[in-house]
Amino acid sequence: MLWEESGSTISVEDAYQVPVKVVELPGRGMGVIATRSISQGELVLREKPLFVVPNKVSMSPGAVLLSTIATLTPTQRASFYNLSYVNFPVGIPQGTDRYNEELALAIFQTNAVSAGTRGVGIFPRMARLNHGCSGAFNVVYTWRDDEAVLVVHALKPVKEGEELLTTYTNTKRPRHIRRQFTLEHYGFECQCSVCSLPEDLSTLSDQRLNTMSDLYARFSSWGHGGATGAETVAAAISIWRLGEEEGYWSERGQLAADVTHVAAAHGDLPAAKEWAKLAQRWYGYELGADSGQAREMARLAAQPQLHAAWGTRHHEGVGGPEPWMYAS
Repeated sequence: MLWEESGSTISVEDAYQVPVKVVELPGRGMGVIATRSISQGELVLREKPLFVVPNKVSMSPGAVLLSTIATLTPTQRASFYNLSYVNFPVGIPQGTDRYNEELALAIFQTNAVSAGTRGVGIFPRMARLNHGCSGAFNVVYTWRDDEAVLVVHALKPVKEGEELLTTYTNTKRPRHIRRQFTLEHYGFECQCSVCSLPEDLSTLSDQRLNTMSDLYARFSSWGHGGATGAETVAAAISIWRLGEEEGYWSERGQLAADVTHVAAAHGDLPAAKEWAKLAQRWYGYELGADSGQAREMARLAAQPQLHAAWGTRHHEGVGGPEPWMYAS
């Protein structure tokens, strides 16, 4: 569990589970680089929050933050104030109460992520991960409420010397919308490998991502009878195929789990079994093989009839995954 920064290496209890180093990247600030190859699905980071702010507070947000920060150790406070921030109001005299509140608020709003039912938390090590769009990001994070910890797993294999990138938003949107979002919320116009594509290739990428979003809407229509089971599974396979072309591998565990639900509802035992196996595999990559989601899919792969939705729709053969979907 090594964390290397500014020429020193320290061991910490809640840190990266693989050897990495934090370096200054020209024009991009700090970034996390792998110092050995990382396998798909490998646990990269396990981090407890520096602190969590409840979703509802009775004081002003800035006052709540200052009160919370005051309880931290000097080292913890330094790790908070060393984080980057944007959207800080101009013209506030330094050293004033308002300045201190606005500074804490700007840092928090720039770096905070959901901590489930507990609220919103600050994770200084996770915050060093830079953003990438659609096919550019290679690690994903999730909050485990039962363990009160954030975990990051490798969505794709990461080569030695490659930067670890996560995503700050839903990137199944056109480049100009993605860039507008990152500029407004994080103060930069995204220059990831997808956003830096030549215009013709960027147009093709945007078309794939827009079509994926449309297909997700079609998939969701099954819930209110807007599509048959077979049509819904066909939409999922098309999403998977476009994701393969785009390099967008995220959310596959959830997608396969949702198709498992469809297959189970229509009583298609072989299909439910295969989709559950695929969901277990991808939940293992994205959330960890020990996650509750992966364990639940393993249970359903063994006995699809245990699914809560089993047999709740008319019987229909919906179809299983296509062979090429097992290749990634």
